[in-house]
Amino acid sequence: MEEREEYNDVIEEELLDVMRSGLTQEELCEKLDDYHDNDIAQILPELTPEERQILYRSLGLERVSDVFSYLDDVEDYFKELGVEKSADILEEMDADDAIDVLESLPEEQRDELLSRMDEESQEDIALITSYDDDEIGSLMTTNFVVIKKGMTVKQAMSELIRQSAENDNISTLYVVDQDDRFYGAIDLKDLICARADTDPETFTQTSYPYVNHKALISDEIERLRAYSEDSIPVLDDEDHILGVITAFHVVEAVDNELGEDYAKLAGLTAEEDLNEKLPQSIRKRLPWLVVLLAFGLVVSTVVGVFEGVVRQIALVVCFQSLILDMAGNTGTQSLAVTIRVLMDEALTGADKAKFLFKEFRVGLSNGAIMGCCSCLLVGLYIHFLKGYPLGYSFTISACVGLSLWIAMIVASLVGTVVPMLFHKLNVDPAVASGPLITTTNDLIAVVTYYGMAWVLLINVLHLGNL
Repeated sequence: MEEREEYNDVIEEELLDVMRSGLTQEELCEKLDDYHDNDIAQILPELTPEERQILYRSLGLERVSDVFSYLDDVEDYFKELGVEKSADILEEMDADDAIDVLESLPEEQRDELLSRMDEESQEDIALITSYDDDEIGSLMTTNFVVIKKGMTVKQAMSELIRQSAENDNISTLYVVDQDDRFYGAIDLKDLICARADTDPETFTQTSYPYVNHKALISDEIERLRAYSEDSIPVLDDEDHILGVITAFHVVEAVDNELGEDYAKLAGLTAEEDLNEKLPQSIRKRLPWLVVLLAFGLVVSTVVGVFEGVVRQIALVVCFQSLILDMAGNTGTQSLAVTIRVLMDEALTGADKAKFLFKEFRVGLSNGAIMGCCSCLLVGLYIHFLKGYPLGYSFTISACVGLSLWIAMIVASLVGTVVPMLFHKLNVDPAVASGPLITTTNDLIAVVTYYGMAWVLLINVLHLGNL
């Protein structure tokens, strides 16, 4: 991590030196060709408005559009460029990148820029924004190359060259039939290596994967990732190609899905971001907190039932948090693993039973290990630091260790069974969030621990008030 930050600092310094070296526009353009667009984007805030104007002129509209696609906030830079040039830059961008930029702008500025863009760009943007955020169509880009079935190698190459002037996503070429329906895909390498008299049909992949434009991202993301293709076509209900999902979009979608799952595991209704307003953050967090408050009151009520145990052996209170924390941690671990496993739609009932048994064995084994460790450490702590007799100390610690073992076994099962139940009911298993599982396991751990103390220490061994 430190090495990467150091590398970025070096590149930034180099670029700033290049910009301030007094080179001519032609020399500056040549120098900037050696740097990645993202690196150039990072130095924009460090430049003066005058230096940025020099940079814009040296790069040209097409390169500036590539640089701006890496920025989160372009409002100030668009003001420097003016409406016409800003609209031209957006036209040069892929539609999906242009949408990201437009969404970061105030509504009035966004509408003005859209009105200045050409009709084709407006149509592409309107198409992608017509989909809900959870639909595949919202992720696609219209940057792709399509050729007709029946073309010769020479004709296909000519069509590729013609379309690549507007679309640079050329690693895979998509083939459509005479009715413009998706037929298959051709790898660019195969087309380049093919002899002039070779029929492209021989290297066209007719079973190439595709997705429907209305499919849910959450339903398709695992399948898209499994194919590991540079891009996958998005088809409408008549099998016409509307756009493609690139590998970048797949990575982005996976990241978003993980972020949403993490938010749910944290007991949030949705992800938060750095610039989110206070009322929005409160609304996202408050619902689960209210539910968990009610659960917490139940746990407190159960603890109150065991007041007699505490009155007779006050020492047991010292180790309540140990039992609760370990049970909560174990349950959250099982929950996270279970949600990840349940993402596999091909999972059978036998697979789930096998997984449940595995989690039981994990809880059993880890509980036994941690129970033994806690028995030893708690016994030594009570004897040497609290001054109780050795036998009494290890009797208490044995109760702690046994309770911890049972609590961890049950916590593993709860963390596995609850999300499986949600999944069976066609409810997102991630809503069985970490705080919910933790609070449930707190209740189980309290009953286990104080119940064990009441039965074993007070009623069997009669250690009360010693």
